[in-house]
Amino acid sequence: MQLTGRAIAGSALAPFTTLIPSTERSSKRPAPADRKFQSEAVEAKIGEVKRALGSSSELAWMFENCFPNTLDTTVRFGTLEGKPDTFVITGDIPAMWLRDSTAQVWPYLPLVHDDKALQQLIVGVINRQTRCILVDPYANAFNFDSEGSEFDHDLTVMKPQLHERKWEIDSLCYPIRLAHGYWTVTRDISPFDTGWHDSMRLVIKTFREQQRREGAGPYSFRRNSTTPNDTLNLDGYGNPIKPCGLIASGFRPSDDSCIYPFLIPSNMFAVTALRDLAELSKATRHPDLESDASMLAEEVNQALQTHATAVHAEHGKIYAYEVDGFGNQLFMDDANVPSLLALPYLGCVAASHPTYQNTRRFVLGSNNPYFFRGKAAAGIGGPHVGLNMIWPLSIIMRGLTSNQETEIVSCLNTLIRTHAGTGFMHESFHQDDPSKFTRAWFAWANTLFGEFVLKVLHEHRPALKGGLPS
Repeated sequence: MQLTGRAIAGSALAPFTTLIPSTERSSKRPAPADRKFQSEAVEAKIGEVKRALGSSSELAWMFENCFPNTLDTTVRFGTLEGKPDTFVITGDIPAMWLRDSTAQVWPYLPLVHDDKALQQLIVGVINRQTRCILVDPYANAFNFDSEGSEFDHDLTVMKPQLHERKWEIDSLCYPIRLAHGYWTVTRDISPFDTGWHDSMRLVIKTFREQQRREGAGPYSFRRNSTTPNDTLNLDGYGNPIKPCGLIASGFRPSDDSCIYPFLIPSNMFAVTALRDLAELSKATRHPDLESDASMLAEEVNQALQTHATAVHAEHGKIYAYEVDGFGNQLFMDDANVPSLLALPYLGCVAASHPTYQNTRRFVLGSNNPYFFRGKAAAGIGGPHVGLNMIWPLSIIMRGLTSNQETEIVSCLNTLIRTHAGTGFMHESFHQDDPSKFTRAWFAWANTLFGEFVLKVLHEHRPALKGGLPS
């Protein structure tokens, strides 16, 4: 199986970290005794990549630092009620996002046949996500236990187990993606017990509520904040929509509020996730869940055919980023995944599809208000950390969704030039000065970078000869 498979966790503007680049290439990993989890299969893969790239190359050094970063620093693995339990923090934010936790362990799935402990760790993530959804399907981020959070005073239905309660469609899509990916690799259905099926029924119920055919639904959210995209207007329900079969999202994968609540890349991801859920429900012999998931996927897909696209004056037929059902459409893209750029990576559309190719040219150019080009690099950012800040996620995703070897090597070279001597990916960096960056410890971007390197070595190794600095 070829696995192809977020977005930033956090709120408000993160402070810049300024670092003087270093040419030293000693390992930046914790000492073995200090690592949260050690995988023989991951260590073997690191050795394999270093041999392929040359152990002294900068790219090999970056891979060695980044690929195991989730296991080295963010996982808390144990058992709960006799089952594997894995809590995964994002890095410098000590909470578990449903989105991030999936994306952080996704690149390890192909290795589970060679490492049963790693397999159990991923089962533990599935089990933990199941419990999180059953606590509250509208929450995006969770505590390890009932610690409460800095967002306890948000005007929504907070619980002690919640870190944050921003409703984001993709928060419920990612656990399905992980479950289906795990089953595809292993054909093991043991994690999909009664609790898991109950959580999946709650996913469908929540999606149905947010189609808003019967009114605004039970979810609202307001936060006392000086950052407008950290809250929802109109009593916490967001801007108006006209029900049409699409699913309304309060927030984007960036944790920024939507302008128009029908977020197109997240609705497309929902269709893919629901179809995966239907397939997995058939395998686990739950025909009611299979039928419900298939029916909802078709409803959303039909609505996308009507509302998701428009003809752009320069690029032709492209996907909008957000719509409202009244005919209003927002044209932009954000670095966080799901994004328009990432649609093929998530299995939502073929990379060769003409509408995607038109959209790709749009989002990677000056007509996208969040595409930035500076002295150091060019790439997509977003409102979350402000203008002129490029996210490595977007550069990695550009490479992962490209079949052009020159573009892929260019993305790798950009990532090598812009890590500011740290050996790790960051949330964002300034277009003119990579030493000004946010989030020095952002595990999802690190792991995704590792996935990108592995894909290039598997599919485009000849293009690397002479194309990268040593």
